[in-house]
Amino acid sequence: MEKKMKVAVMEGIGKMGFIERPVPEPKDDEVLVELEYVGVCGSDLHYYETGSIGKYIVEPPFVLGHEAGGTVVKTGAKVKHLKPGDKVALEPGKTCGHCEFCKSGRYNLCPDVIFFATPPVDGVFQEYAAHEAGLCFKLPENMDTMEGALIEPLAVGFHAANQGDAHTGQLAVVSGAGCIGLVSMLALKARGVSKVYVIDIVEKRLEKAMELGAAGIINAKHKDPVKEIMEITSGNGCDLFIETAGTEITTRQAIEMAKKGSDIVLVGYSKTGEMTLPMSLALDKELTFKTVFRYRNIYPMAIEAVAEGKIDLKSIVSNVFQFDDIQNAMDSCVSDKENIVKAVIKIKS
Repeated sequence: MEKKMKVAVMEGIGKMGFIERPVPEPKDDEVLVELEYVGVCGSDLHYYETGSIGKYIVEPPFVLGHEAGGTVVKTGAKVKHLKPGDKVALEPGKTCGHCEFCKSGRYNLCPDVIFFATPPVDGVFQEYAAHEAGLCFKLPENMDTMEGALIEPLAVGFHAANQGDAHTGQLAVVSGAGCIGLVSMLALKARGVSKVYVIDIVEKRLEKAMELGAAGIINAKHKDPVKEIMEITSGNGCDLFIETAGTEITTRQAIEMAKKGSDIVLVGYSKTGEMTLPMSLALDKELTFKTVFRYRNIYPMAIEAVAEGKIDLKSIVSNVFQFDDIQNAMDSCVSDKENIVKAVIKIKS
């Protein structure tokens, strides 16, 4: 008899349901993973609230979720480095391997990537997933599969830190204390940046940033962040700014508070996709702008940082929801963004 699995599907805007599908059979170069935790990403919530992101449009029933950790239960014939029982983190994007971007190591820019939960490709809010073995990274014994699921957002933070060439001796600023802002801060600290200041307008998120090791926090509702950073740096400005909020005002602030000759890394997407910025000031300061699209060649580094205790990844999690409660989980994440910093779905009960 064919084995079935439970799959959570988006049935329409703001509506989740469950269906059954056959448990997939892994191909020769794949492994079958029993999923245990899947994170709720901002992109999942955007699809859930609006039904689309840019050109990507959800056609229900659609499976959300791309931040996954689980245990290998079956391996394909050609798989040698993994075995049943291994805990893994799943990198969600399968690229072509042949284009100029793949060949140069910048595979996150591959135009033919197949990425979990990016329409029309289903995600992994489900009990099992067959995935390319080379994209399933074995976790050390001292890590669990919840941490495995969180490696995906951490990879974004590390890519941001790498793009900004973060290093010891810098003073860095992160705008936005949501999940990506927090993992960016953690990545900066793992790369040796001891002075990281975090800006947001939500006090609970700022408190979480302090809990995770921020050198200081600025609530932009009550204080002028540019004035605060300029005072802290004796008028010089910050060495590195990582922008995760995706707003025009925070990007303008980045230009204003950045030190001459420094780097600004843009991570957050704006709702409109367009901004008006003081580019004359950016030119006068000879600022370097870098941008982030997902990540590349990061998973081993991120896993090692967590395994060695450089990053307390579980501490970013504010809420764990049971798989059967996924409707409430998605609704809560949408309606209570001030309190829910990072939610994960516990797939295996």
